[in-house]
Amino acid sequence: MIHLTQTGCQFVEPEGKNLGFETLSFDDCKQINNQTGEKRLGEVQPMILEPGKYIFRVQNKNVPYELGFWLRGSGIGRLTLPSVSGGGLTEGSSKDYLIELTEGEYVYSCPLNPTPDYPMIIKRK
Repeated sequence: MIHLTQTGCQFVEPEGKNLGFETLSFDDCKQINNQTGEKRLGEVQPMILEPGKYIFRVQNKNVPYELGFWLRGSGIGRLTLPSVSGGGLTEGSSKDYLIELTEGEYVYSCPLNPTPDYPMIIKRK
């Protein structure tokens, strides 16, 4: 089980802390991440996992509108690697997303929040 927490405009775990962005809408996050997203992603280490089945438990922590989750292949891998997505994450709720990941490079984000595309690498040890 991989736990991920969404706050305004970000996932907390890859960034190491809640950055405290205050948002009331998609547009707020779009503006915040246009200004800060590239720099923040430069400081994020990719999540590295082995191939296999995973449950991603995603929580909406204090975001006052519905959120979602989208995990997919990066670049050309978007066409060939497994993907999972969904919405319906209301404030204070969490949802589980089951996926079997194969080797490759992935990204995950919330298109509804929106967040940066956080990197993930699936490889054998």
